[in-house]
Amino acid sequence: MADLAVSCAGVALRNPLLLASGIWGESGESLTSAWEAGAGGVITKSIGSRPRPGYPNPTIESYDRWGMLNAMGLPNPGIEEYPQEIAIALRAGATVIGSVFGGDAEEFASLAAAMAKTGVSAVELNLSCPHAKGYGSEIGSDPARVEEVVRAVTRAVRIPVIAKLTPNTPDPAVLALAAERGGAAAISAINTLRAMAIDVELRRPVLSHRLGGLSGPAIKPVGLACVWQIHEHVGIPIIGVGGISSGRDVVEYLMAGASAVEIGTQIAFEGIGVFERVGRELSELLDTLGFARASDATGAAHVPAA
Repeated sequence: MADLAVSCAGVALRNPLLLASGIWGESGESLTSAWEAGAGGVITKSIGSRPRPGYPNPTIESYDRWGMLNAMGLPNPGIEEYPQEIAIALRAGATVIGSVFGGDAEEFASLAAAMAKTGVSAVELNLSCPHAKGYGSEIGSDPARVEEVVRAVTRAVRIPVIAKLTPNTPDPAVLALAAERGGAAAISAINTLRAMAIDVELRRPVLSHRLGGLSGPAIKPVGLACVWQIHEHVGIPIIGVGGISSGRDVVEYLMAGASAVEIGTQIAFEGIGVFERVGRELSELLDTLGFARASDATGAAHVPAA
């Protein structure tokens, strides 16, 4: 059996399968359930400075099993209330990474410092949500602002800082390099792609916010390409995100350059049991391919030019 334990950004994970931020981890109980279902670590919902209700319904449009369109609007209980949820997951023994979003470098640093006090192993910066005005990709599409935010956060905390980047950019490697210069310990790539749907009978957008973000299997080729490009340019670990629904998908991301991956939308389609199934498939495929450890597959597809 291949050894699935990996280390990413200085965080020891029992396997490379992380619960992605946003789909499941709003409560301590849901974080715990993902951990107990076999996740190697869990990432919280993105938390802001104050409670935020999010956008009115409809906020989600599902496309069979190939994708999901959403514009939730970053709903969350705020940083003052959320630590009690993290405490529940930590008591269960989970490896927890805290996700935060802010409007500028100062707010990110303040939130990250508060998150670090909860006992999380690392903090992930949501620099990539495509549908929240004043947040996410509006900040994370500018390399100078990415570097500024990451540098402010790394000065404010002693735990590893992970920058989650947007695919809605001409060159994700430029953003990754900016995050690396700012002191990021790892990169998460990618968040959702900006997208929309229109109800032709009603003659208006399906989502109340109009524009949303596309996730799920449909975006896996985009996620892989971003991880590949980033791996060619940065020296820090990469967490692959986007469309992972099988052990083979995980191996593709590892070979493209990822050290770990995040699973999100597939949970909505299949349930939390996805972690056990994908972990089993991953172990079997690594054995078949002759890899003794999951970490041995990282970057394996990057063959030097002849």
